[in-house]
Amino acid sequence: MFRLLIVLVCIAGLGAAERGAKPPKTPKLPKLTAPVLFNTPEADQLMSQIRLCPADSAWHEDISKLPVLPESERMIAGIGADKNLACNHDMAFIIVPANQPKVAVKLTEYPDESDPGPYPLPDNAPIEGWGMDHTPLEKLQREGEGDRHIIVLDPYAGRLFEFYHGLRTPTGWQAGCAATFDLTSNQLRPAGWTSSDAAGLPILPAVVRYDECERGLVDHALRFTVVKTRKACIYPATHYASRSTDPLLPAMGQRFRLKASVKTDRFPKHAKAIAEALKRHGMIVADNGGDWRISVAPDPRIQGLEALRALKGSDFEVVQTTGEREGPRAPGSKR
Repeated sequence: MFRLLIVLVCIAGLGAAERGAKPPKTPKLPKLTAPVLFNTPEADQLMSQIRLCPADSAWHEDISKLPVLPESERMIAGIGADKNLACNHDMAFIIVPANQPKVAVKLTEYPDESDPGPYPLPDNAPIEGWGMDHTPLEKLQREGEGDRHIIVLDPYAGRLFEFYHGLRTPTGWQAGCAATFDLTSNQLRPAGWTSSDAAGLPILPAVVRYDECERGLVDHALRFTVVKTRKACIYPATHYASRSTDPLLPAMGQRFRLKASVKTDRFPKHAKAIAEALKRHGMIVADNGGDWRISVAPDPRIQGLEALRALKGSDFEVVQTTGEREGPRAPGSKR
């Protein structure tokens, strides 16, 4: 993944005046005394009570009736109409207690596009892929390649902390970029800023989790990647990572949905929950990576997702998405 420093107006940044978002009711969460890893019953219970963004956010928006872009078929052909959907078991996360100690993180690549610390980053924070990777956590924290995302959720403060190129060194944590998101607001990154994803978006709200698959309801848009994107970003993205101006390449933030005509009854429970979410909420281009790859928590309890490989690019369509003050975020709209 590479990023270009840009100046363009996409959306308001973190800390600006709120633009129509209404925070969800504060859940009555059990008190934590220690960090909880994503692949545990304790995390399942917590996540079932947490809304990771407002009800009127782009992630929870029902896009099943939005119009199809005129260039949809050509854009999908460019990515690969015959390529199969794939799952990346990548985005691990950890939930921290309200009193989690905060630590400094050395920022090595995008300090000017990072939110200031210190951060509630625990010693046992999982690195991207841990959970399915059999490498001991401490070893993976210190060694390895790739984007090395780290995701930390503080539900008590309503904050999400995400890091790119996270590494634990003998002198402490370091990361290429650190992004903090207010989960009670629709405010995202300042225009032109990256995050731990090239689109400048939060990762966790778009990751498939075990608790939601098990109850048969994934009620949010999914994160996915494509190999090639264009030099543009559309709401809710704030950043692009391409030099190409080809209009048939997807922009960061581009939204795709599974066609309503696609039958999902044949899928096992977890795969069906994901497929139905792809019809109702779609999936958002968040980064450059393998084509048609959605992000799933690396939790071995999530089963049957190989069935999703029956879906191909031709089963999807590109939709005309709503903007910052459109759809459920339009003034006076009823959600």
